[in-house]
Amino acid sequence: MNSTHSIFNRRDILFLCATLCTLLWGSSYPAIKSGYAMLEIASDNIPAQMLFAGYRFLLAGIFLLLFAKLTGKSIAVSSIAHWRQISILGLTQTTVQYVFFYIGLAHATGVKASILNATGTFFSVLLAHFIYHNDRLTHRKALGCLVGFIGVMVVNFNKSALDFDVSLEGEGFIVIAAFTLAAASIYGKRISQHMDVLIMTAWQLSIGGMALMILGWSTGGSLGNFDWQSSLLLIYLALLSSAAFALWGTLLKYNPVGMVSVFNFLVPVFGVVLSAIFLGESIMELKYLIALVLVCAGIFLVTRLPRQL
Repeated sequence: MNSTHSIFNRRDILFLCATLCTLLWGSSYPAIKSGYAMLEIASDNIPAQMLFAGYRFLLAGIFLLLFAKLTGKSIAVSSIAHWRQISILGLTQTTVQYVFFYIGLAHATGVKASILNATGTFFSVLLAHFIYHNDRLTHRKALGCLVGFIGVMVVNFNKSALDFDVSLEGEGFIVIAAFTLAAASIYGKRISQHMDVLIMTAWQLSIGGMALMILGWSTGGSLGNFDWQSSLLLIYLALLSSAAFALWGTLLKYNPVGMVSVFNFLVPVFGVVLSAIFLGESIMELKYLIALVLVCAGIFLVTRLPRQL
């Protein structure tokens, strides 16, 4: 009885925390669009976008380091081996993934980018199948991922989704970004078993953010003048990143990868709906409800515990 009650509570916490992470990441869609408008960053100005992202993630890492200090944690990394692991994680999960995503987004429609970015969940589930013996791919998991992916397609559906023209620099780079994030997340789960998740996340965001800033500057990126509104917006983006990445890393540390990563299907749903709300677009469309139902059904199929006989 106690065991069942414990599992139930842990599953509830997973649902609440994972949904909160995806809600925060989804809110970054309208926030980033607003930031680009305030700082006069064109949609195809990749160097400026990388620079903006670099500020965001470096600031997120600094916020986590300050939080760790205030709560009495040591922010020191214990060994050179751990520094190497954190650096690899930061450069892949934050820097490389975003570089591929930004370049891909500049050569593909936003609709295609959102749909193809959701393939990261498939990559996570497949990689976990081969790496972790307790996270095998089952028919139920496969069906759940498929249903969730269909939900992402529904929420992004318009005429451009029917355009089957693809290119390596566009759609190909979006898929590479999704695979990079999936592989880096699994790598992060592995190294989190031997270090504090908060400290690991803080340093990887700082390292990845700094690398993005250097790339942005070295390729000619520049931003408009910050005022109090754009500064507050950047602080919000940094805070949501620090909170979401730290919480997500903790969920991955203590739960199977497939059970956590399926919640990523909620990100584009929240992103589209929140963009519609905050950017003044209509959300009274049936496709949003259908998409949410499909994504939630997919999550249920993947996270449903096997029936005890």
